Amino acid sequence: MGWASPSEALLRRFDRGLPDDPRVERRQMFGCPCAFVGGQMFAGVFRDQLFVRLGSEARDALLAEPGARPFEPTPGRVMREYVCVPRPLQDRRVSAWIAAARDYATSLPPKPPRRRARAAAARRAGRR
Repeated sequence: MGWASPSEALLRRFDRGLPDDPRVERRQMFGCPCAFVGGQMFAGVFRDQLFVRLGSEARDALLAEPGARPFEPTPGRVMREYVCVPRPLQDRRVSAWIAAARDYATSLPPKPPRRRARAAAARRAGRR
């Protein structure tokens, strides 16, 4: 499958669905916007897909919806815990699914800063 950028409509839906939470950080992954909390990615867009990371019960409920499927950014590389939200649910319930994903991510242990961020922090600390 060739590279395809997310549509402007999908990017707007994603932006509107993000919770107003100061802990939420927006960063790029796969060249597309994604949302993180405590260093844990919990939602994002990729090509024409909006995906969320959910606990097992919520994940099973979403996968039971028509059109929902596991998130697979490259063939054969399914990202465990992530589900693509089908288009009809994006229009009606995107905020609810993204909030559930944020809640699940906050239940996970925070990830330490990435190596580059740690190195930059160490350099800054050394200058003091």
